[in-house]
Amino acid sequence: MNKATISADIVSSTSLNTKQRLKLEKDLNKLLNLLRENFETSFYGRLLKGDYIECVLEEPQLALRTALLIKAFVKSLTIQSDKKNGQKLTEFKEQGIRIAVGVGELSIWNRKKGIIDGPAIYLSGRAVNEMSASDKKIKRTLSFNSANNDWNTIFEPVFNLLDVLLLKYKRAQSEIIFYKLLNKSEKEITQILKKSQSTINQHSTATGWYAVENAVECFEKTIK
Repeated sequence: MNKATISADIVSSTSLNTKQRLKLEKDLNKLLNLLRENFETSFYGRLLKGDYIECVLEEPQLALRTALLIKAFVKSLTIQSDKKNGQKLTEFKEQGIRIAVGVGELSIWNRKKGIIDGPAIYLSGRAVNEMSASDKKIKRTLSFNSANNDWNTIFEPVFNLLDVLLLKYKRAQSEIIFYKLLNKSEKEITQILKKSQSTINQHSTATGWYAVENAVECFEKTIK
């Protein structure tokens, strides 16, 4: 039975000072707890070395929504710059995190012991490593790979287009997309963020939310 894995690493994490790293680690753990609550038993996630995430989704159709939630969350974080690392933080603020989704089988999957092994985790792990090692001029931060060539043909270009779209998001836009991916209404988002509904609606339109939503719905109907 197919499962989805997500491998993700923070872009330019070495540009963060100790205080910023500790804050980032705290925020990422908060995110993983939120995803556990939202997706319940389908989701497993862990943070490694403070800047690398591994996830398993028992329901593989949830993988794109989860990957975009992680991406939007990291891009919505407020990391204060200082004189020593202000310039270095530019890449982190623009790209946030590299994320690769793999869909396939897992030969070993033990939730209690945290043991993950098999084709799916190899697919996502290899893809995120390739993005990390690629030419820095190519700002590729979202990837899809599976054992199903038909799925790859459909979703590789979709992930590439979403990547280009999300790279343009500012912090406030990323924050709104995050809550929309959690299926919050604009009224609920106004209450959470303490902003007017017209502001939420304007940001939502500017992000091309309708295209993101359509891509996620297509993924959820196709992947099994």
